[in-house]
Amino acid sequence: MRIWQLEGQGKEHLRITEQPRPSPGPGQVLVRAEAVSLNYRDKAIVDGSYPARITFPIVPGSDVAGEVVSVGEGLMRFKVGDRVLSVFKQRWLDGVPNPEANASNLGWPLTGVLAEYVLLDEDGVLAYPAYLTAAQASTLPIAAVTAWVALFKHGQLKPQHTVLVQGTGGVSLFGLQLALAHGARVIAISRSEEKIQRIEQLGASAMINSSVMPNWEEAVRLLTSGEGVDQILEVVGGDSLRHSINAAAWGAHIAIIGFLEGKTSSISLPDLMMKSLKIHGFSVGSRKDTEELLSFLEVHRIEPVIDAVYDFVDLPDALDHLDRGPFGKIVVKLR
Repeated sequence: MRIWQLEGQGKEHLRITEQPRPSPGPGQVLVRAEAVSLNYRDKAIVDGSYPARITFPIVPGSDVAGEVVSVGEGLMRFKVGDRVLSVFKQRWLDGVPNPEANASNLGWPLTGVLAEYVLLDEDGVLAYPAYLTAAQASTLPIAAVTAWVALFKHGQLKPQHTVLVQGTGGVSLFGLQLALAHGARVIAISRSEEKIQRIEQLGASAMINSSVMPNWEEAVRLLTSGEGVDQILEVVGGDSLRHSINAAAWGAHIAIIGFLEGKTSSISLPDLMMKSLKIHGFSVGSRKDTEELLSFLEVHRIEPVIDAVYDFVDLPDALDHLDRGPFGKIVVKLR
């Protein structure tokens, strides 16, 4: 079978190689990959900005959807022909993550999914809703689960809440779609006027062009009658956190999700304390979180936003697109 292998830092070290097709052992399933979606994490691992020491070579990628083609001895949960997606942290079933859960990330430290066949633990796969295509299902394991956990598990989203999403990447657009489906109001910020128009078509109630208004929290306060927003999906990092604190309502929840523009931040502790803000850092979610998300999607029939689909051999081009900033998700198709 063909796999993508990263042999060192940088896209120039990506190679398609051949490996024997694996066979599942007890408690494992072999999935014929149909689609793999890319995340900012994949870009960071390839270009060397990921905050962990990587030992090469590795197979990158973490989010796959496909068909079960073989099952290990004694496995009862899945059968050949089932259509499944991967769970990002293979051994995080529920509750608070621990070192073992954090060591079970697909794409590093575990072998990734940019391969024609992928061997996974039965606890690390879930059947996805039949209304979704494999490409759509592949977008869910990191981006959609992250948005779900931020809004519903940690943020306790209510229909009367106002949610702020930053940019137009996968997490932000899933956050917008999930919040709207729950009846909440969504304000979106972006530096691109063209993307702002597309966000409006998805149902955002207000848009802010942060290239025109860098202190965008002032616009947020105007749009909320001075109250601020109840939840913020903070994907930018760095100095953006200061703006998010200023844009937050009293008692608001700020989910720390990304570090696109900085891994450190300087904030005002008195502002944080006086407004009784909750700042929550986390990394994706558990198997149970993924199950809850899939149930919500089944009810609301949310269609993931896919910006582009690339052939398996064109992975470097797909990573370039990711680097430019997509509108939604980038998917690599295998069949």
